[in-house]
Amino acid sequence: MRASFTIPAGLRRAALAGAAALLAACAHAPAPAAEAAPAPATVTVDPDGTVHVPAMSIPITPYLSPEGQAYLVDHLLTMKTPEKLAPTPELGAANFLQAFIDRQKILFPVNRADTEIAGVRVYDYTPAGGVPAENAKRVLINLHGGGFINCWPACAELESMPVTHLGGFRVISPEYRQGPDHKFPAASEDVAAVYTELLKSYPAANIGIFGCSAGGMLTGMSLAWFQKHGLPTPGAAGIYCAGNTPPIPSYFGGDAVFTATAAGEGRFFAPPRGAEAPVRSRIGYLADEDPYNPLIAPAVSDDVLAAFPPTQFITGTRSFDLSSAVYTHSKLVRLGVKADLHVWEGMFHGFYTNPDVPESREAYDVMVRFFDTHLGR
Repeated sequence: MRASFTIPAGLRRAALAGAAALLAACAHAPAPAAEAAPAPATVTVDPDGTVHVPAMSIPITPYLSPEGQAYLVDHLLTMKTPEKLAPTPELGAANFLQAFIDRQKILFPVNRADTEIAGVRVYDYTPAGGVPAENAKRVLINLHGGGFINCWPACAELESMPVTHLGGFRVISPEYRQGPDHKFPAASEDVAAVYTELLKSYPAANIGIFGCSAGGMLTGMSLAWFQKHGLPTPGAAGIYCAGNTPPIPSYFGGDAVFTATAAGEGRFFAPPRGAEAPVRSRIGYLADEDPYNPLIAPAVSDDVLAAFPPTQFITGTRSFDLSSAVYTHSKLVRLGVKADLHVWEGMFHGFYTNPDVPESREAYDVMVRFFDTHLGR
């Protein structure tokens, strides 16, 4: 005999309703994703403020000219091509600079005498048509870049020819003593010797001094050296591709060592995480010295900076000298010194060696106008 039972009407209606709801939900449920979306990158911050940034890709900025964009790509690829970075004895620098020198010689014809001033070898540049009358009593000193170890004569050529031709200035570029054969203060002494000799023919107010990279560092170092040794202050200074902060761990410090170097040079100069703060510079020329000496890092001394002449800075957002330039500029402004800062978006360390890029032409223009405005006549 089979047992039988009856489901109460209320319970049956509830069961049917639940089944209907389940079927409706299944009918409208989205199809399962074929592949899970990647987790968003996470930035973390330590209690001491250290920021940990995940790996990322940095595209070429749209704010560069088309020529500037192509130049940035070429520069980054050049920095990854060892044969282009091989030094050439005739240049005292990487061989890829030869093309820029050849191009500048076409665009910026100048006269160049290889001579000596105060026992220091110099290149003496003048405009091809002669120095114009309005600049007859004005002169510039260019201090070439090269890390206090090389880039003579290449950097002297690349830094001096545009300013000589476009500004109508006489430009003296000394072959100052560098490492590894020489140590600080040899370069400062050579610059002071040349400057002292020029003071016999030009008022201090009519003499300008400028340089890029190590030459920009040496510009500030020379101004401090002049002060210490009782020499009058020049009329104007250009600290390009550089600042005057303590040269540790290498040339320049600050955020830019971490944020700008890889994007501008295709390399990474920052010290490894957890490394002890260096007490000496990695620059051989300065390695035996206190990097906080105002004669090496004028930005550490308000007294030294307060006596600077009108000073111009040129750098780029992908240049590892950016932080040093910004910091030195801000201190000069706080001290009441006339100081101009020009930062080119997307440009890298020493970018203006290429004369065919609009950004380089803009840099030449502000250099020439700055010295024309601030030098005496």
